[in-house]
Amino acid sequence: MSQTFYRAGMVMLFCALVLSFLSSISLPYLPAIDVVRAVGNVGPNEVRWGIWGVCQYDLSGKRECTHTGHAYEFALVGPDGFEIVGASWTRGLAIHPVATGAIAIAFGFAFSKHQSGTLISSLVSFVSAAILIIAFAIDIALFAEVHHVVGKLDGVSAKVHAGTAFWMTMVSIVLVLLAGFTVCLGRRKENGNTQSYPMMSKQDGGFFARFRR
Repeated sequence: MSQTFYRAGMVMLFCALVLSFLSSISLPYLPAIDVVRAVGNVGPNEVRWGIWGVCQYDLSGKRECTHTGHAYEFALVGPDGFEIVGASWTRGLAIHPVATGAIAIAFGFAFSKHQSGTLISSLVSFVSAAILIIAFAIDIALFAEVHHVVGKLDGVSAKVHAGTAFWMTMVSIVLVLLAGFTVCLGRRKENGNTQSYPMMSKQDGGFFARFRR
């Protein structure tokens, strides 16, 4: 049972690491992974926000991306004007790679054979979860701001949706929290079982040794 808990925790940490890593790359490097998207008569047809830039798509699916890096701003253009999503709403997205690094550290310590290593892994997992929660809150704030800006544009009927990176971050939070408990619990049980056998084997042969004298 201890190995089951431990392996389950390792798998969850690995899955969370992959999801968080992909989210950290995001647009414009991975076109399918975005935080927020607005679909409709805004820009050419669709606008997607990633961590490091923004991409616009026309009706044929052709995209044009702006590689602006950290803390970018973007102007949403409607039939009768434009509104800007400021850099203050995208600056915090850079916390995603920080969360990925913390998960990687937790995953590395989970391989330790010492109980202190798995304890550190659990603690770092909970720290990672806290960072991911902050990142998710920033994603929600960007979503709300894009929704607000789209609503201010006259003649625009676009709809705002959460992107794949948005949901991947939410899943990563759940996985990391569960992994923090299962990795530590599994290794503690395993250590407890292995420590009990030497105690039974000592004391001059145990109970039946009396009959062999």
